[in-house]
Parts: sequence; structure tokens; C-alpha cells
Amino acid sequence: MAAKSMKHIKAVGRLGTRYGRRNRYKVALLEVEQRKKHKCPYCAFPKVSRISVGIWQCEKCKAKFTSRAYTVSKPPAIRSKE
Repeated sequence: MAAKSMKHIKAVGRLGTRYGRRNRYKVALLEVEQRKKHKCPYCAFPKVSRISVGIWQCEKCKAKFTSRAYTVSKPPAIRSKE
């Protein structure tokens, strides 16, 4: 029965009642931001996804670059070639 009541908080529902409401809310905001598709600073195509903390890759032009941990905020200074 508890699983149905936790459905509205999406991915943070896995935490249950632990850690407090405010902390779970902040985690939920970060997870939504990092999982959405961002715009590529090189080709402007909205298919940039996060590989790991601060490392992002465009699915169209395959550009791999660094930026902020949870979002792509500004054009990166360094582009990695692979």
C-alpha cells in the first residue's frame, strides 16, 4: 500500500521516509535536471547526456566535453577527442 502513495515523488520514492522531506526534494530536483536532454554547445542539437560527474557527450556529433556536475551551463573550455 505504501508504494502507491510514494508514486507521486518519482525517483526519490526509492528513499522511502529516510533523510527528510527537504533533502529528498533537493535530490529530486537535481536528478530531474541531470537526466533531461541538454543542448549541445557545438551543434546546438538537444541530445547531450551525462556520462559521469561533469562529463557530457552529444549523441549527434559525438562531442565529449566537461561542464557542471548536474547541468550543461555554458560552452566548455576544453573539448575531448576520442
